[in-house]
Amino acid sequence: MSNILEKPKSFYTDFTRKGSADVITTHYCPGCGHGILHKMIAEAISELGIQDRTVFISPVGCSVFAYYYFDTGNVQVAHGRAPAAGTGVKRALPNSIVISYQGDGDLAAIGTAEIIHSANRGEAMTMFFVNNAIYGMTGGQMAPTSIIGQKTTTSPYGRKAENEGYPIKVSELISQLDAPVYVERVSLADVASRNKARTVVRKAIQNQIDGKGFSFVEVLAACPSGLKKTPLETNEWVKNTLHTIFPLGCYKDETATRTPRFAPAINPTSDQVLTALNLKDDHSDYKASVDKKNFIDQNVKIAGFGGQGVLSAGTTLSVLAMYENLEVSWIPSYGPEMRGGTSNCNVRLSNKRIGSPLVENPNILIAMNGPSLEKFESAVRPGGTIIVNSSIIDAKVSRKDVKTYYVPVTGIATEMGVPAAQGVAALAAYLAATNVIPVEKLEHVVHKSLKRKELADKNIAIIRKVAEYITKGMEDNKKCLTGF
Repeated sequence: MSNILEKPKSFYTDFTRKGSADVITTHYCPGCGHGILHKMIAEAISELGIQDRTVFISPVGCSVFAYYYFDTGNVQVAHGRAPAAGTGVKRALPNSIVISYQGDGDLAAIGTAEIIHSANRGEAMTMFFVNNAIYGMTGGQMAPTSIIGQKTTTSPYGRKAENEGYPIKVSELISQLDAPVYVERVSLADVASRNKARTVVRKAIQNQIDGKGFSFVEVLAACPSGLKKTPLETNEWVKNTLHTIFPLGCYKDETATRTPRFAPAINPTSDQVLTALNLKDDHSDYKASVDKKNFIDQNVKIAGFGGQGVLSAGTTLSVLAMYENLEVSWIPSYGPEMRGGTSNCNVRLSNKRIGSPLVENPNILIAMNGPSLEKFESAVRPGGTIIVNSSIIDAKVSRKDVKTYYVPVTGIATEMGVPAAQGVAALAAYLAATNVIPVEKLEHVVHKSLKRKELADKNIAIIRKVAEYITKGMEDNKKCLTGF
């Protein structure tokens, strides 16, 4: 029987890019080492039978589009943060095989703290570090691993030790830590080196399968575009220059002596979560009322400006949903926008496990100020609901395919003597309008969370006032439609 040469099963059959129906090869430049290393990793994943368990983590850099190639779990992370994200994935999913893939400008520069501390903790991950001694993606700037005398766009006269310091030897650093089990530096400069690298790649992944802990593989690779050489010239430079500065070899290997450690999967029940958050006893008298089986997912975006209680409204809704035994996620978005612009939070409620906390197309929008309505109105799904804070927003919703409620939440909260409660007022409007959770249940959470009885009573009065406003508006609208 003849052997059939084909792509590893852990690669997609066709490589396509977002927004394009065209089938492409890769985005890597001719002679780039990334494609070679990608293939080695993909072959190991397929041969070891771990495709369905693997989570590939790629940050900013030339490997930013790795998720177009690897048919595995993929997490895209911020510059340098792959070890931190990988730690979270591995601890949340202990049975997963986490592969972090980083370049020298990523791992050895902005990500130095992340890689050192994840290695020092001995996180059960496999790290691949591509060292081509230059920032390849952003224009050929000097990298932490650029060698003495190397000319780049940011060191046009050559790197000087007295000015930019020496090239960082990451494998040597990592190997000095107690926790890592395996550290080796390999090269892709010629056939012999690639054959060795293929074996090392597989071993580093196998270590994770066997529960041996943290494995780190540094890969010396060519960057013809960044170094402004042909692929052949670049590989010769890697062999004749990089190999002398960054000697190949195994810097640490305790694979044979390490005792396997497999962390148990942790799937806490709702009661365990409440107990851990010290909330269970305070809310033990709460009676859930939501029909979970028929619950319709709520993808909520609450947006406004700083001081309107946008983020706390999101956390209050999340707590309420927890006591209804729903799956919940909450994530904020804030920063300079908070000063007069839009800060917002995403809240997702579901009867199923939630894969991502992001809400790109909400079915519920609570707009607390004009910029928020302007920014997010178009993103609401057809058939969704928009709650408009009519105390501040004069504009009207232009869409006809959504339900809109104009509620003076700021005015009501202010009139009732608690301007800071406008976020609670907005939640009351949402619940009263949709009845996704009975609005009176919000009173329970507010009463328990606010220690001052007088303040809790005022907030509850605001909730009832808003609910009355919504109910009256619905009744008035019904009279207009029916004539009664």
